[in-house]
Amino acid sequence: MVAVFNKELLSWYLITLKLNQAVETGLQNAQSPTNSRSIEFPETVKAHRQENQLSSNSIQISAQDGETGQVEESGQAKPVESEWVVSIKEKLDQAQHDDAAGAWAKLCIYRIPHCLRDCDDKAYIPQVVSLGPYHHGKKRLRNMDRQKWRALHHILKRTNQDIELYLDAVRELEEKARACYEGPICLSSNEFVEMMVLDACFILELFRGAAGGFTQLGYSRNDPIFAMRGTMHSIQRDMIMLENQIPLFVLDRLFGIQSGNPDQKGMVARLALRFFDPLMPTDEPLTKSDRSKLESSLGNASTFDPLTEQGGLHCLEVFRRSLLAIRTGPKPTPRIWIKRWSHTNRVADKRRQQLIHCVTELKDAGLKFKRRKTDRFWDIKFKNGILKIPRLLIHDGTKSLFLNLIAYEQCHLDCTNDITSYVIFMDNLINSPGDVSYLHYCGIIENWLGSDAEVADLFNRLCQEVVFDINDSSLSRLSEQVNRYYDHRWNAWRATLRHKYFNNPWSIVSFFAAVVLLALTFAQTFYSVYGYYRPHS
Repeated sequence: MVAVFNKELLSWYLITLKLNQAVETGLQNAQSPTNSRSIEFPETVKAHRQENQLSSNSIQISAQDGETGQVEESGQAKPVESEWVVSIKEKLDQAQHDDAAGAWAKLCIYRIPHCLRDCDDKAYIPQVVSLGPYHHGKKRLRNMDRQKWRALHHILKRTNQDIELYLDAVRELEEKARACYEGPICLSSNEFVEMMVLDACFILELFRGAAGGFTQLGYSRNDPIFAMRGTMHSIQRDMIMLENQIPLFVLDRLFGIQSGNPDQKGMVARLALRFFDPLMPTDEPLTKSDRSKLESSLGNASTFDPLTEQGGLHCLEVFRRSLLAIRTGPKPTPRIWIKRWSHTNRVADKRRQQLIHCVTELKDAGLKFKRRKTDRFWDIKFKNGILKIPRLLIHDGTKSLFLNLIAYEQCHLDCTNDITSYVIFMDNLINSPGDVSYLHYCGIIENWLGSDAEVADLFNRLCQEVVFDINDSSLSRLSEQVNRYYDHRWNAWRATLRHKYFNNPWSIVSFFAAVVLLALTFAQTFYSVYGYYRPHS
């Protein structure tokens, strides 16, 4: 079948068909002896046949080249772009869209990088409840959706409000909320808004129940979820994960609707701190002055503006800021990734993160360890050969907590590396179960996890793939002081003397007895020699 691209060629083709029929009729008549008028006609027919063949060939050639070009009116082929070139241009258009100004300005809820996830994937993945789009719809987490709908029902029943009020409020924030997450979110507008309302109301109900009691909110005393039981601890651990966060401004808006004050800020942050208090890595109680400072800081509306550089962006950020909010003295400035490369200021990997020596080596060098009574677990001091470290509580949620805090500090640019510095510092101190045992003996580590070997393994695995600048560490100056003390030989000699000869009372008695005996022997020898040269007259 011939593909035709021109009306003139079509008309010429029909004419040639008619001529072919006439030629065949003429040839039949020419064979008869009576017909003598069509002797010269076949030559004309041959010419027409040649033109017909040329036209047919040109049509077939045009049909074969239809995949790579089109026939213009002038008869020349116009080349078109291949699928490969088109796909490259589409990728460039997508890159231009992704690189638009301000595309990353609001990003604060990150996916865990693969280099960190390889250490312990379970510490970053929720086991009971999903919050936000990253783990939404997973089969093993769907059982909690029934409890989310139940929480939303309780809220609407208690406040006598309509669900459309919550949906409309979140729909206004949809674009801003989507910008907080990394990568495209494969949810329609209605699905995203429904998920945000459901998850945010579930979080707020947990916060209010932990603060004022779930029975006051209308839940049964034996409720399987909304009660301070064992399941709540697993929920708390899931809600502190980086990939399982809801933007704080969404929580503020919905809590404002419930309380009748849409413009309030800071209250959700306070409720979050009370809810996550069991996860605190220290069991030292806050003093009244420190607690008032913290609450005044969290109550400041400008402090918790979600899109400012120092704002609380989600619950993990609020929790992290609560750990560092009462810091006294200057803080390290946020990290600047592009720095001049030098031998004194470079990014360190695991092999170069040696801040100080381990506990056993420092103890042999004469350094003493004491517990510092403060709730700020990162506030370590060193003076006169004594390293004072606040008490650290190790439980089954400590690993996941520290890993997610470290991941957030690694991903978020406007964030210092205080938690990372502390964990690396403790990782350097602890190399063996013996180091853990000695710190426990000094009251520095409270181990609820199990054996000392498990605690040592925990710290040795926390920062395997972490990259940070040693010179930006908040503990770098303290580490230099400790190392200078360790390098002083007199301190090591004095420590050796103390460990070998003064490690128990009997050794001390034996030492002084030996000294007295040596003194008496020396006196006897002296008087013997003295009497020989100067005899008594």
